[in-house]
Amino acid sequence: MHRQRHAKIVATLGPASSDAETIRALFEAGADVFRFNFSHGSHEQHLARRDIVRRIEQETGRPIAILLDLQGPKLRVGTFANGPVTLAAGDAFRLDLDTTPGTQQRAPLPHPEIFAALKPGTDLLLDDGKIRLRVQACGADFADTTVVAGGVLSERKGVNVPEVLLPISALTPKDRADLDFGLQLGVDWVALSFVQRPEDMQELRDIVQGRAGVLAKLEKPAAIERLDAIVALSDAVMVARGDLGVEMPAEQVPSIQKRIVRACRDAGKPVIVATQMLESMISAPVPTRAEASDVATAIYDGADAVMLSAESASGQYPREAVAMMDRIIAEVERDPHYRTVIDASHSASDSTVADAICSSLRQTASLVPVAAMITYTRSGYTSLRAARERPVVPVLSITPELPVARRLALAWGVHSVHVEHDVSDVPGMVETGCAVAIREGHAKSGDIVVIAAGMPFGQAGTTNLLHIARA
Repeated sequence: MHRQRHAKIVATLGPASSDAETIRALFEAGADVFRFNFSHGSHEQHLARRDIVRRIEQETGRPIAILLDLQGPKLRVGTFANGPVTLAAGDAFRLDLDTTPGTQQRAPLPHPEIFAALKPGTDLLLDDGKIRLRVQACGADFADTTVVAGGVLSERKGVNVPEVLLPISALTPKDRADLDFGLQLGVDWVALSFVQRPEDMQELRDIVQGRAGVLAKLEKPAAIERLDAIVALSDAVMVARGDLGVEMPAEQVPSIQKRIVRACRDAGKPVIVATQMLESMISAPVPTRAEASDVATAIYDGADAVMLSAESASGQYPREAVAMMDRIIAEVERDPHYRTVIDASHSASDSTVADAICSSLRQTASLVPVAAMITYTRSGYTSLRAARERPVVPVLSITPELPVARRLALAWGVHSVHVEHDVSDVPGMVETGCAVAIREGHAKSGDIVVIAAGMPFGQAGTTNLLHIARA
């Protein structure tokens, strides 16, 4: 089976989508990647979901990617002695390291790293930005603030410090334990939350050591300031609009989203647009027109994938949400204007042999009636560079490496196929490529296919061959 679209769908698994029947329904409705959110659920639950996904993969013969999403450092206020408090604009309110339950005048904030980074005039956002405090005076263990925007504050609500680079690692002890467990599970992608600087991604990369792709979740203003360096150290990127929309003015998020997608397309790194895409489908069988337009905008921009969070993890209509996203993507990609927009935003190729080959693939497909592009790859690099070109026909990626085949399920336009044995010569390459293209439904006997590979065969990073053949 193959999807009748180029952009991919990431579906989060959770309480509403943990049984085999529902997960299979999500896959059949269009999910290409399953996100395991380690902010919720036990290791045992994630193990059970992994087993279900792998069974579906084996039964269908289509590689499926699993994305482990690490929780990251969660900064929260402590408890209150007598329940929630109501803060009004102009009130004085203190945050400190004292563990005594909070009152109308103060609350515990058990994060010394926040106080170490504060200075007068800094804003603190509580409860997803609903409450805004401005620091008047601060020290190593306290901050005296004035309420700028008030509201009801209850215990354990999150704290954001948008203007400050916090001196904390993006990997907490919980994350390290979850990461070790996830790598043992054989996850294909690892997403790092609350990335602030390139060093965060380098730390993750050093731990993972190639056992999975590393993905940066961009949700902090500090990360946007060093966007290119973070993209360079990542294998993929997620536009995490939830916290990004808390820490930055809402009116800036659309342009930042486009900037991130553009940077990833230039670099040839897969990019996911995420959060609140079909939010109303948590409790309704259809989305709002604005939500449908939001998904469509990401596709017109050339994003590799769009993601469902609570819609598929805990909503009432998980299968319907995936099916709706599938239909929106397909409708956009049928629009003649879509191809015009994608071509107009095409990035210049790098001055490398691999990019010369992949650029030629794209040009060939635009000049002659090519049914499919076929890429042979061991590392996934050739297929990703071909996908970067955003060709008019699918990229049929053939690899003897199953982890690579799974990882490429995230990439735009890539239909990934795992084969047991690598090819050893050009006739074998053509024969295998044409047979796979026909078997997978990308070509019929007699159709033209264009093939990219590397010689000598079996060596990663040697893309230097373009071959046109008839299936």
